[in-house]
Amino acid sequence: MLLTSSSYFVFLAVIFLLYWPLARFRAASLAVLLLANYFFYAKWDIAYLALIPAASLIDYLIGLGLGTAQGKLIRRLLVTLSVAMNLGILATFKYMPWMLANWAGWSGRPAPAWHWTLPLGISFYCFQAMTYTIDLYRRDGQPVRSLLTHLTAVSFFPTTLSGPITRVLALAPQLDKTGRVVSAEDGGRALFLIGLGLLKKFMIADYLAENLVNRVFDNPSLYSGLETLVGVYAFTVQLYYDFSGYTDIAIGSALLLGLKLPPNFNRPYAAESISDFWRRWHITLSNWLRDYLFFSLPGNRTWRAYLNVIVTMVLGGLWHGANWTFVFWGLLHGVGLAVHRLWQRRNLALPRFVAVFVTAHFVVFAWIFFRAESFAKALQILARIGSLSMAAGNLTPAVLLVMGVAIAAHYAPKLVYDGSLRLFARAPFYAQALALGLLVLAIEYVAVSGAVPFVYQRF
Repeated sequence: MLLTSSSYFVFLAVIFLLYWPLARFRAASLAVLLLANYFFYAKWDIAYLALIPAASLIDYLIGLGLGTAQGKLIRRLLVTLSVAMNLGILATFKYMPWMLANWAGWSGRPAPAWHWTLPLGISFYCFQAMTYTIDLYRRDGQPVRSLLTHLTAVSFFPTTLSGPITRVLALAPQLDKTGRVVSAEDGGRALFLIGLGLLKKFMIADYLAENLVNRVFDNPSLYSGLETLVGVYAFTVQLYYDFSGYTDIAIGSALLLGLKLPPNFNRPYAAESISDFWRRWHITLSNWLRDYLFFSLPGNRTWRAYLNVIVTMVLGGLWHGANWTFVFWGLLHGVGLAVHRLWQRRNLALPRFVAVFVTAHFVVFAWIFFRAESFAKALQILARIGSLSMAAGNLTPAVLLVMGVAIAAHYAPKLVYDGSLRLFARAPFYAQALALGLLVLAIEYVAVSGAVPFVYQRF
């Protein structure tokens, strides 16, 4: 069930209408959300109804153990069990075909058949689940005593496909709080975010993908160097609007249920360094990699910190997908972060405009390997750009207009977004309904046919 599909919004409306009459009763309202979570998983694959509850129950019991155990050895054994289980789920249901294919290539033997892959973004569930037990191991919170609360928090349906990666110890207290209400202004904020997410997805991301990006990356030899370069820039725009659009819908959906999810983007292409970029792009993943992986590696106060940041980003790249292109993309960002750490230590700096320009183009270059199906295809893209051929017949005015509007909106001052959000949230309900109705009509007129899966859904 895609978050841009009509079935999702019917589903969300039903949950909204069932949830709020029961909001004063903690157990009943949580039961509604938990059933919604598991229904959402089951729509993708019925196997999730066995996997997710079982894994969540084990983590819940481990959490109770971490809440009472005092000995270092038993605490390490408990958290290791949780991490091993969640990483085992990732390896089994996401990476096993890739690992078997690589083993076959190295050994010269045929790869065994593997049928236990799951279509959902299982990486997001596993990372959310590990925040709970690792936080308890570090004594950064107390165990969630209610099994119902824990099961609901770790599988919350708006975050299922593409995050934001929400820490269980941050969401659980919100779920346990009784007497929650949604003010008219919060309801307006939620609708604004959902509408904005749909606009980003349908009218920018999908439009660019279907009318330029997919064509260029699928068959770069058919396009000039200029068209290929614009296609790479278009993918840079598409990916941001696709992923941030999902985040807006997820945060808006949660807000309709009285729950607040963490922000995930802050104008990333305005970053002044690669470190600044990762403070703005996929913020919840950046924080996860920093807090749970980088800080866990030894030697961060020595020269090994440079190696550790590279290792962290390589693993972060692999988290995105079972392909060596993702590993190389992570390596590029890891080396970039290490170089920037060294740059900072030497107190070097560039003028702001130059810093933003250089950072953005480093990110754009790395996105080529992120998007390409293989190294060969990525090198073909680079070769086409290097050909410097200038034909522009495939760059239609509509594509250039959408790109121009999207780029201008991204670099617009933040106060423009904040002002628009406040204006919509405080507008009368009929004005909000009119605006959303016009958006739906615009999407029907402009958007490609059908709901295209979110890019990050496959992660």
